[in-house]
Amino acid sequence: MILIGDEIVPFGDISFISNIEQISNTKANSTVLFTYDEKILKYVYDNELSSGVIVKSIKDAIYCNNLNVKYIISEKPLSQQIQKIADNYMYDSKNLAIIDSNDEFEEMARNEIDGIIYRSLIQEK
Repeated sequence: MILIGDEIVPFGDISFISNIEQISNTKANSTVLFTYDEKILKYVYDNELSSGVIVKSIKDAIYCNNLNVKYIISEKPLSQQIQKIADNYMYDSKNLAIIDSNDEFEEMARNEIDGIIYRSLIQEK
């Protein structure tokens, strides 16, 4: 299980962005996170950037997987639906559920979700 944002487990550099121009201000080799946006999605795909995308639908998740997104991020109920589809189609992208505290990741492990990400990492600063 992937744990991103946990105090105990180290994780790579992550930058939340809201437009393409902000990518130039991120650290090299970091993962850019953004809310689903087709223009940004196409840009990170074309430039082979590591990315995590916050999705609101299964359709968005399918596009993300097909465009080589590293992490598909969603609220817990949607992440459970996405995981079933991801397992069936053997997604390369990892499905992450958004949580607020480490009290929640055991539930996500029982639901066989690929991993979690803390809400505090995906909020615009």
